[in-house]
Amino acid sequence: MGWVLLGVGLLLALYTLLRHGLRRAPPPPARPDLRGRTAIVTGERRAQRPRYGPARPPRSPAPLLSAGGSGGIGAATALELARCGARVILATRSVPRGEAAASRIRTETGNQEVRFMQLDLASLRSVRAFATTFLHQEPHLHLLINNAGVSAGGTTEDGFSLPFQVNHLGHFLLTQLLLERLRSCGPSRVVIVASSAHCAGRLHLDTLGHPPPGPFSTFQDYCDSKLANLLHARELATRLQGTQVTCYAVHPGFINTELFRHAPLWLKPLLLPLAWLFFCDAAEGAQTSLHCATHEDLERFSGRYFADCHLQEPWPPARDDRLARALWEASERLVGLGEPPGRPSP
Repeated sequence: MGWVLLGVGLLLALYTLLRHGLRRAPPPPARPDLRGRTAIVTGERRAQRPRYGPARPPRSPAPLLSAGGSGGIGAATALELARCGARVILATRSVPRGEAAASRIRTETGNQEVRFMQLDLASLRSVRAFATTFLHQEPHLHLLINNAGVSAGGTTEDGFSLPFQVNHLGHFLLTQLLLERLRSCGPSRVVIVASSAHCAGRLHLDTLGHPPPGPFSTFQDYCDSKLANLLHARELATRLQGTQVTCYAVHPGFINTELFRHAPLWLKPLLLPLAWLFFCDAAEGAQTSLHCATHEDLERFSGRYFADCHLQEPWPPARDDRLARALWEASERLVGLGEPPGRPSP
């Protein structure tokens, strides 16, 4: 019995050393004064099958990243912004979770300027309704944190693949609809939560919005949407030159969050120990978004990519200005801005 207890103690000691020794310590959180400034943090927590289109389970490992305004990175981002005194709008799909998250943040920070507004990025109709309501009710907008992200497969009510619409098209439309308010309240910033998974992204403009073919379709779709995030930030910065609005794409790190629910059962025994040992928690994952939202003197880096609170060079496709411009124009058509909306063919 004594040897068993000793063995357990040694394993716990080894676990502690690995967890705290191999993981990089997070940077100290900045606490700027954000009183008088308004922020939107989008979020999505979609652990169930998609509501729209045929239900099919993912056929590839889910990317190890999650972002949600009512939980995960989004809640941690909103919490810190509220601590800094900002008026924070939690924009997420689930009413119970969104209301509960807003209530928790108000209680924890003492900041009563935290509210929930429903937003389903898998519905362009919901995005437009959210923007209309926000612009009617809120006179200011200084920070737009496009944080939501999903990795589950499926099709939205608009006929697009679920990851590509939630991760890119929905945020693209939201940003466009709120851009004039951001301009009028400048200096203001847009932060787009991307991922290092963009390195595997491949955008085909003629089939944009369709799930890519192949046995790893869901994983590839996620990577494509993350490449689109970086290109969106790059082209947005180009079009905002000369204004007081800047934008940044960020990789939050590898975060131990609920997206493990999407992983195949055979893979979870491997993923979970790795997550406990090496992955960051949600508060750590929020630091790069907060850095780009609040740190001074970042204006000259508008359109660039940050990871671990430092400027990073993305993979070459994410630096392709011609592809960024073409993606912008295609995204405008798909969401119905400027020209009649396009729909993926059946």
